[in-house]
This record gives sequence, structure tokens and C-alpha cells, in this order.
Amino acid sequence: MVKDIASNFRKGQVIEHEDGQLYVVLKAETFRPGKGTPTTTIDMRRIADGVKTVITVKTTDSLERAFVEEVSHNYLYKDGDEYIFINNESYEQISLKEDMIGDGIVFLQENAECKILMFDGKAITISLPTRVTMEIIATEPVVKGQTASSSYKPATVESGARVMVPPHIEVGTRIVINTEDSSYVERAKD
Repeated sequence: MVKDIASNFRKGQVIEHEDGQLYVVLKAETFRPGKGTPTTTIDMRRIADGVKTVITVKTTDSLERAFVEEVSHNYLYKDGDEYIFINNESYEQISLKEDMIGDGIVFLQENAECKILMFDGKAITISLPTRVTMEIIATEPVVKGQTASSSYKPATVESGARVMVPPHIEVGTRIVINTEDSSYVERAKD
């Protein structure tokens, strides 16, 4: 295990907490007030049972980072409540439950290359690609005069995920989405 300061933790990293359990970081935000001590708030999920918890610590407090191995896998298909992945080097298949994948499950596409995080030879969570390309299947029509660049409208992509998009994006358009915060990046260039 390696000690690291709280402000260095990012989404997808694994912490060995004081209770001896492993937690995967869902979100980490640092707050620096004008006066007082800067703090880091970490939303995390216990790997053993999926319980979510939030801790707030000083940004300079040390936390234990668990040593995890990232192994490249491709997503194959869903079988019941399990998701099947294949290791492209050894051709071994591995199945993960929905709660191990987390909220990013709506961005999982067939044949997408993902990193599965392993601890002591066991899969504990998954790291999705940072960007995916998906097609818009439903969105509101453009309202005339609504051309302000800061105005966005809700849209649904082929996986069922909801994304806020600029007003000029219509049904059938392929867009690039940031999987970390479900935000629109740009129109796909394909």
C-alpha cells in the first residue's frame, strides 16, 4: 500500500480505508475556502458490498492507496445481470455484476476497450474509456430564437443515457460524450 494525500485522489482509484475495506472513488472534489483549511470530499463505494459513503478530510491528510493492476478487456455482451468481458491477450472471459461497473454502465458499448482493475487477482471495478460516441435517438425540437451558446436541451442516446446537448443537435446525430460527467463534447467526425 502507498500513502497519498487526499487531494491527489481521482475517480476510479482504489482506497484502503481505516476500516480495512477497499473503496473505489466515485468523485473527489477539493474545496479551498478564502479563509480556513482546504478540504477534500471523496464520494466512494465499498467494493465488498456496494455501500456508498462520503468522507471529508483535510487536503493534506494521508490515505492508503491500494495497489491495483489495470488489465485491458473488451466488453462482449450482457448475460442476465452479469456483463461479460474478454482479455485480448489470454482470451480469458470474466463476468462483472452491474454494481461493480457503477453509473457508467449506460456508456458501455459492445467491443469497447475497458480497463478492469484487479486486486489480488480478483476484479474489483472497471474503468471505462473517457469518451464514447453514441447516436441521439430522442431530443426536443429547436425553438426559434434559442441560439444562445449557453443554452442546452436534454437528449437521449442509444444506450438510454440522458445528455444535455446544444440546440442545433438533432435526432440521428452522432455525438462524443465524456463518460466521467456525462457531458456533451462535440459532434462525432465519422
